[in-house]
Amino acid sequence: MESLFPLKTFFKNHVKKKRDLESHDHITSPILKEKICSTKKALSGIRSGDRVFIGTGCATPATLTMELEQQKNGLDDIKLLHFFTKGAIPHEDGQPKSQFYHKAFFVDEDMDALIDQGSGDYIPMSIAQVPKLIRNGGFPIDVALIQVSMPDQFGYVSLGVSCDITFAAVQNATTVIAEINLQMPRTLGETIISLNQIDKAIMVDRPIMEHEFPFVEPAVVEKISNYVSRIIEDGSTLQVGMGAIPSEMLKHLSGPKNLGIHSDVITDSIINLINNGMVNGQEKSIHKGQIVASYCLGTRKLYELIDRNPMFSFHPIDYVANQSIIKKNKKFVSITQAQAVDLMGQVCSDQFNGKFVEGVSAQPDFMRGAAFSKEGRPIICLASTTDDGKKSRIRPILAEGEGVTIPRSDVHYVVTECGTAYLFGKSIREKALALIEVAHPSFRPWLLKEAKRLKYLGQDQDLKCKSDGTIECHYPHKEDRKIELKDRTQIVIRPSKASDVNGLQDLFYKLPPGDVFTRFFRHVKRLSVSEAEHYCNVDYKNEMAFVVTTGDREREKIIGSSFYVLDPSTNLAEVAYMILHEWQGMGLGSALQQRMAEYAKSKGIKGFKADILSENTAMVKLAHKCSAKINSTQDRSEYHIEMLF
Repeated sequence: MESLFPLKTFFKNHVKKKRDLESHDHITSPILKEKICSTKKALSGIRSGDRVFIGTGCATPATLTMELEQQKNGLDDIKLLHFFTKGAIPHEDGQPKSQFYHKAFFVDEDMDALIDQGSGDYIPMSIAQVPKLIRNGGFPIDVALIQVSMPDQFGYVSLGVSCDITFAAVQNATTVIAEINLQMPRTLGETIISLNQIDKAIMVDRPIMEHEFPFVEPAVVEKISNYVSRIIEDGSTLQVGMGAIPSEMLKHLSGPKNLGIHSDVITDSIINLINNGMVNGQEKSIHKGQIVASYCLGTRKLYELIDRNPMFSFHPIDYVANQSIIKKNKKFVSITQAQAVDLMGQVCSDQFNGKFVEGVSAQPDFMRGAAFSKEGRPIICLASTTDDGKKSRIRPILAEGEGVTIPRSDVHYVVTECGTAYLFGKSIREKALALIEVAHPSFRPWLLKEAKRLKYLGQDQDLKCKSDGTIECHYPHKEDRKIELKDRTQIVIRPSKASDVNGLQDLFYKLPPGDVFTRFFRHVKRLSVSEAEHYCNVDYKNEMAFVVTTGDREREKIIGSSFYVLDPSTNLAEVAYMILHEWQGMGLGSALQQRMAEYAKSKGIKGFKADILSENTAMVKLAHKCSAKINSTQDRSEYHIEMLF
């Protein structure tokens, strides 16, 4: 569907028009003229012991905060409260240095330095809960320093690019001091405040600060995006956290259509999604056709787009991240970033190796809101290793100083560049094995050993897809296929994983005795875990297995499987299949065989071989479909068939 707001038209006809925000009437209106004063005079009412709130992110009132730092004399025990700021902390000799004590809900490099200096502290909580504490006095605010747009003809200003917790601060502060910026975009929604709520103001005319996310390896982001794209369905509503990976991931998002946005933060990454029509909001359950956000981090291009644009609706964070609001959106998908995940599925988002990194933001609220949304999907994404590749972000247990942000009971999807693990409702053993499979191959042997030590896994558990020191084994995600059978039923054929063992056991125990006999050449009544692993725990090189599944990932059911193992002496691979009886005769065997043959050919394998009971005419017929070059011999009870590519 074409976007409701094509950007070329929007920029030409709306954004690039010169704003009419500097009119003489605005500046000389009596109420504004009464409040405008010098920066020094605006701050003159701040007293020792005051608790001062600072506006958020790219709306940080830097002119006011820098002047406040210069007025240190005579001001003692001032405490500054903020979510996160840009340009609020001065630097001295290249190092952050503040005259005041900062308490923040987010730790960037400047805050990290202040914490080390003893001039700051971190409050680990969801910012969605902060407005409530502001209102009930848990976070008392004497003075709020904010940045706003020019007032309209009715005497109202907009909080612009950051509504978040600033709205609650304005409503509850004893004194509000505003930095009125001629270049602040006027956002729509619940961002409007009256000049009567502002006690003093200064006028500035400077570009809104822009935000650059930390560098993330493009190949890692692209792989994560590919996996996430498969989880997102058409018509989903997305929340994308403020981490670098979720933001950059949007640039590579492809596949799903008619998406909506209901997010704490929006970035430049949404612009192309709007322009290409992927995001139009037409299937949203609430705020249909609108992008809902609480603040934005981006560049001038984004700020120009949101200026007076009715497609965007900004609201306080306690509305946007309210779980009862979130769950009203059908197919709500929350995509947020973690610093580390342990083998039980516990997620740490605000610490790494004992250091505070970023913050909780509103992650817990969005995760739970997505979980309660009809067909909703909470997704945690992270790189499998640190940037230098020396440490795994998938841990046996969270390290000392790494607190739990999301408990193991609430975690659904974990996505790295190595794959996707679905953990909700799984046992500790199943969680551990699934997470080891999405860890970097070079760390899988260590994680497997540690999982056994912690008794998460049995001592006989092995994992064939791992690094042997020279060659890394990666799950071949590009081999996934969606296929339509003869009756138009949609199925998925994908490479198997070691964690498919339970699904294969379920498949085996649903086979009638006759099918078991033709598959195993004997009457088998039991398929143990170790035996089932033989058919799914493969190295994707000399051994390969595919499974056929129905249902979505949360309720995936294995209805068929195929397996081959290479004989190096002949360069032929021995093949075998299992298909549920009720799914036979629908083209499933042919589809599996075709996928196996395609993969084997890509690995340079000469062909397949199979021993088939003479009475199993369906499999004999299937074998002859594999290739025009068939070598077949028969004894009294079985065929020995070679299928040469």
